[in-house]
This record gives sequence, structure tokens and C-alpha cells, in this order.
Amino acid sequence: MTIVAFAAVALLLLRWFAELLLSVRNSRHVLAHAGNVPEPFREYIDPTTYAKSIDYTLAKGRFHRFEVTLDFLLLTAVLLSGALPAAFRAWTGAFGDSVWAASGYLFAVGLALALPKLPVDWYAQFRLEEQFGFNTTAPRTWWLDRLKGLLLALALGYPLLVLVLQLVAWAGDLWWLWAWGCVLAFQLLMVVLAPLLLMPLFNKFTPLPDGPLRDRLLALANETGFRARDIQVMDGSKRSRHSNAFFTGFGRFRKIVLFDTLLSQLAENEVAAVLAHEIGHYKKRHIPKMLLWSAASLLTAFYALAVLARQEWFYRGFGFELGHVAPALLLFALLSGEATFWFTPLANRVSRRFEYEADRFAAAVLRETASLIGALRKLNAKNLSNLTPHPLYSGFYYSHPTLVERERALREAPVSA
Repeated sequence: MTIVAFAAVALLLLRWFAELLLSVRNSRHVLAHAGNVPEPFREYIDPTTYAKSIDYTLAKGRFHRFEVTLDFLLLTAVLLSGALPAAFRAWTGAFGDSVWAASGYLFAVGLALALPKLPVDWYAQFRLEEQFGFNTTAPRTWWLDRLKGLLLALALGYPLLVLVLQLVAWAGDLWWLWAWGCVLAFQLLMVVLAPLLLMPLFNKFTPLPDGPLRDRLLALANETGFRARDIQVMDGSKRSRHSNAFFTGFGRFRKIVLFDTLLSQLAENEVAAVLAHEIGHYKKRHIPKMLLWSAASLLTAFYALAVLARQEWFYRGFGFELGHVAPALLLFALLSGEATFWFTPLANRVSRRFEYEADRFAAAVLRETASLIGALRKLNAKNLSNLTPHPLYSGFYYSHPTLVERERALREAPVSA
């Protein structure tokens, strides 16, 4: 084992240990509150539902620990076995070293690494989610989703990989800057095209029927200056009983999307509160801020990749020969997460701040907080959310504040007269 490979495994081991530690502490904290429904929740959570949420949280914790252990063992074995450089030599020997061949190698490795996780994903859907009454996915739908995802990756991801690798020859030392621009442009294009062309491949979208709810939601959108092309209902119940709401697209292509499960779980005023929250993200410019953060992160990643792609020690440390950028791109994709993992709490802290801002916006628009609080309570109960996470765990992983934190902030939020 080279020093470079040893350092990579050390990073993998450190992340694995941290994730296990966080998960175990969270499970123990949940168990410590499992005896009775805690005081803040007794008003609206019955003991049976609370006990089921405890079981669900503990089951997900055990499954998460299995997943991270499997990922650690799989990636460690792949890095230390020499399989990646051996496969690269065999691949280039058979297909040459053109950008098309190199992109095919990257795609094939990605597919090979995804295959061992298929049984794990199957278990999560058809055992774990099924056990707690959330799964509504038919096996045929599950397999079709993966087939469609693979075909889309071939149709969209493979040509993008070819372009990135070709830019190394076209743009010289500044290839990483051009690659960043191309990938960023592709991502922005997908934000516009995905709701129109890609999402309908997986779900059915139908206009919200005429009636009091549609009138109220459109009035709310007009009142807040949120111009939407349409309000649509997505058949989320086709796959799960979990619920959500979001808006997609930009400009005249923007549309509001409500899960059918959300409409069945919430009252009219609560659906309006959820929409007001989502509009709050738009009005507070959270989306552009997140896009800027993503663009900056992508730029940093491409620069780091370009630096590593010039280092002979980086290639030889994993058994590759310096020359082609494809192995550097592969190694960077496999290992960059071990470094960025430690920035997860920072990103989630920003996300939680955005959630508080969107909640305050909704309270001001609705001139009351009861509707949003009611919606949050119902959604947490219906989704069997962890109501008593360990503070360290929620601070690290949660992109949304806990229910108690959101209620406290809402009760302190100013509302218009």
C-alpha cells in the first residue's frame, strides 16, 4: 500500500467512524425519550404514532449504519485491489484512449460500482419502507425508474463527460475553467428542461382541479408576486406515502407542484401555508443563493481536479500512469466526498436559516402561524419523523430545523395586522 492509498483509506475510515458515532448517539438519544410522548408533542401526537416513529427512526439508523459500512468496505476494496488501473489498461487496450473510450471507462466503472447497491436500495424500498406503510412502489415501477435513469445518464451524462475530457486537449491549462462553464451551463439548462421533459418520464402531472383550493392558492401567488404558469398535482403516491410540495422552472416556465399525498393529508389552509413557505424561498432569493453556492463549489472542485491531474504521485499512488485525465477524474469523484463530508454541517446550517426565513415570510403573508404549525405537525406525524434527534446529529445532518425549533421560531415571528 502506497502512502497516498493509505491516506485515502484513512479518510474513508475517519468518515465511516464519524457517521457510525453520530448514528449510534442519535439512536441512544431517541431511545432515552421512547418511554412517553415528550411534553411538546403530547397535544397532537398519540402514543401509538409516537412509538411507531421511534421504531422507524431506529430502523433507519440501523440501515444507515449498514449502508455506510458497505460503502466503506466496497470503496476500500476497489482502491486497494488495483482493479481500477487494471480495468483502465484493459479498456484502453481494447478500445483505445480517445475521449469517447475514456468516457466509456468512467461510465462503466460508475455502473459497476452502482450494481452492488441495487439489493440495498431494493431492501430500503420493499422491506424498510414497506414495514412502516410508506412503500407504494410496484416492482415493475422500481426497475423502470432505474432503467430510465441509466438511459438518461447515457443520453445526457456520457456526452457531457466526452466534452469535459475533450476540453483538456482544446483549452490547455485552462481546461478546468472551460469545463466548469460547460457543466454549469448544462446544470442551468436542466433546471429549465427537467420539469418539461425529464420529470414527466417518472411521474404524472395533472392540473389542480378548479375549486376553492385552486382559487386560494392562485390568489396567494398573485398576492405575493409569485407568477406561476400552473399549479399541478404530482402522483407521488405512485411510489410512497411521503409528501412534499415544490416549484420548478424559471420565468414563464415556473410551476407549482403539490404531491397528491400532501393534498390528502392537509386541510386547505394548511396547504396554503405550505405554499406560502415555498414562495418564501423564492421571495427571499434562496434559489439564486444556492445556485451561486453550487457554482462556486463546482469551480473549486474543477480547480482542485486540475491541480491533482498534474501530480504524478496522485496517479501512481493508486496504480495509474500519468498522462490521461480520466483516472484523475475518477479518483476525484470517488474521494472528494470524504473531504466535503466535513462541510455538511455548514451547508445545512445555511439551509436551516433559509427555512426559518421562509417560515417567517409565510407567517407574515398569512397573518397567522397556526396554519403552518398545523401543517408541520401533521407532516411530521404522517412521515414518522424523528421528533427527538440528538442535537449533534440534527446539527450535522438536518437541512431543516426540528419541529420544536420551527414551532418556537414561528411563535416568536412577527405577523402583519
